[in-house]
Amino acid sequence: MKNANIDGGNSFDWGLASENYAKYRDIYPQEFYQKIVDLGYCKDGQQVLDIGTGTGVIPRNMHKYGAKFVGADISFNQIKYAKELSKDFDIEYIVSSAEDLTFPDSSFDVVTACQCFMYFDKKIILPKIHKMLKANGHFFILFMAWLPFESEVAKHSEDLVLKYNPAWTGGGMTKYELKKPQWIEGLFEVANAITFVTDIQFTRETWNGRMKACRGIDASLPPEIIAQFEKEHLEFLSTVPEKFNIPHYASILDLKKI
Repeated sequence: MKNANIDGGNSFDWGLASENYAKYRDIYPQEFYQKIVDLGYCKDGQQVLDIGTGTGVIPRNMHKYGAKFVGADISFNQIKYAKELSKDFDIEYIVSSAEDLTFPDSSFDVVTACQCFMYFDKKIILPKIHKMLKANGHFFILFMAWLPFESEVAKHSEDLVLKYNPAWTGGGMTKYELKKPQWIEGLFEVANAITFVTDIQFTRETWNGRMKACRGIDASLPPEIIAQFEKEHLEFLSTVPEKFNIPHYASILDLKKI
């Protein structure tokens, strides 16, 4: 996959990160999911499409609320892990880019996109989501990222990613205000815009795994460079407590079909 606005246009493949992604990126706190449910969505028999589903983090954590989920991802390897992790759940998975999805009009009550909306072609995907949603359906754009300027551990780890992959543009996150996007005109209106800070606890192992499973490492670098990053990262982590919290900033943008 390539995007001129991401990592200097360098290619990346989330399928290469799937093993660590499956182990270490299921980190969203319960309050993240609860906020969506409290708004009245992804529950009680609703039909939900999760695009860019990765290893199925959203469907796997939200199926218990009663919605019927379909997860779609462009990576066969990501879907392979999603199916393995969801074998005890009634979740359907398909391999497809968001732009190539072909569900009939008015198929879903809710569409979700977690940690992936920046990769999609808005000119293609937004009208498609609008058509796939039922009347008054909702499109949720979900995101959560560590705050490097509020955590010395996160900042040092982020700097190491940049040392081995200087083109990586996934760092430097700060708190931001969710505003009405211009690109929703004529398709959606903002129903809810929620942001919050949450502390996520890690161990040295799980934080190392989380960092490897970012776009800048596993999804982009050759094995020998990944090994060099991990060696230096683990040396750094040996100097911090075994367990520690990393502050994350989460956002939930709820768009209602008009």
